[in-house]
Amino acid sequence: MKKNLLVALFGAFGVLGNAQTFTNYTSSDGLLADNVNAVDTDANNTIWFGTQNGVSEYDGSTWVDHTNAIDVGLIDDNIQALTVMSNGDIWVGTDFGASVYSGGSWTAYTNADGLGNNQIKCIEEAANGDVWFGTNTGASLFDGVNWTNFGMSDGLPFGGVTAIMIQGNGDVWLGSGLNGIRIYDGTNFSPITSVSDGLIDDRIRGMRNDNSDQRWIATSEGISVLNSSNVVVTQHTMIYSLPAPDTLNPIEDVEIDNNGNIWVGVYVDYLVTEGGVVAFDGNSWVEYDVSDGLVGPVIRQLAIDGNNDVWVATSTGVSKISNHSVAIIEAEQLDYSMYPNPANTSVNLKFEKAANQTRVGVFSASMQLIDEIDVASGTTELSISIEHLSRGVYFVSFNGTAKKLIVY
Repeated sequence: MKKNLLVALFGAFGVLGNAQTFTNYTSSDGLLADNVNAVDTDANNTIWFGTQNGVSEYDGSTWVDHTNAIDVGLIDDNIQALTVMSNGDIWVGTDFGASVYSGGSWTAYTNADGLGNNQIKCIEEAANGDVWFGTNTGASLFDGVNWTNFGMSDGLPFGGVTAIMIQGNGDVWLGSGLNGIRIYDGTNFSPITSVSDGLIDDRIRGMRNDNSDQRWIATSEGISVLNSSNVVVTQHTMIYSLPAPDTLNPIEDVEIDNNGNIWVGVYVDYLVTEGGVVAFDGNSWVEYDVSDGLVGPVIRQLAIDGNNDVWVATSTGVSKISNHSVAIIEAEQLDYSMYPNPANTSVNLKFEKAANQTRVGVFSASMQLIDEIDVASGTTELSISIEHLSRGVYFVSFNGTAKKLIVY
């Protein structure tokens, strides 16, 4: 957990909970395959994994395999999406259609049955039990009997549907792989895009509502947070430390735990393969990666179980993060504010009360001291030049309190 370094350096932070525990599972432990594309948990805390070789079911002690060879009705073993319904049914999506596990048996559905497209990207349940499928060409709705399909001619953009979120009022948010979001109110599709609404990027990877009715929109370049009026209020673009030039964060998934903390999977494969899990408690982010015990860097999907454990599906197995210290808490009485942030030429510190003679330290993301600035007694505001700093994540420390600074 990279920001644990701050505890040793500054001593003004507390850590939520006990030290986190990583428990890793691979094919040697019972998974059908190490390459896991999807994960979800049911009401009994049984974890369901969609792998490239079928579905693995794990109740904490026993593994059960579901494969096309032994389960009539499981349409294909290479699972691309998996969702547990409120009634306990398990829906999976593949490149050849969808299947549902109900009452101990599987039933398959393809475009011959009414599904709009056999290539399934995501699955979500509506409050009334209807099942929504994001496909390579649009969206399909199944009410248990009838199928309704939506495509470009209905108002969806090119790029298919890669993420679905259903609001309490019944509105269905359909995230496109290329062209932002479309909100379906039962009649019309309304767009939310980078051009018209300020999304950080139009390639949508995941969407979740938090406890304050804010919408966390995961994209290929970071996270946009929208308020209840669907107005962008915050952008999170560099929450996970990446080597240059990979500074913007490609998000793979976003989930919200039982305490309202935001969990995000980040993965980039450009010049190097980097990835991990980042958590936000409303004040600060904390990173978890392979150096902490994560099974691998290629993040696929996240799930939260009834114990508030975080399950991380990767291309090299699955990690369960337990007893997690979600974030490092800044000292209750902050001695200064810092703005603008992000910044690229200078950053200003405003002290809550006149400072005694002391120093401000600027640290790299790896906690190497870069600059020290003397602060004269009586100072209430200070401007620090950062023109010499490369793009990336830094920390500014004053009077035992550190804040993250993003330089762009």
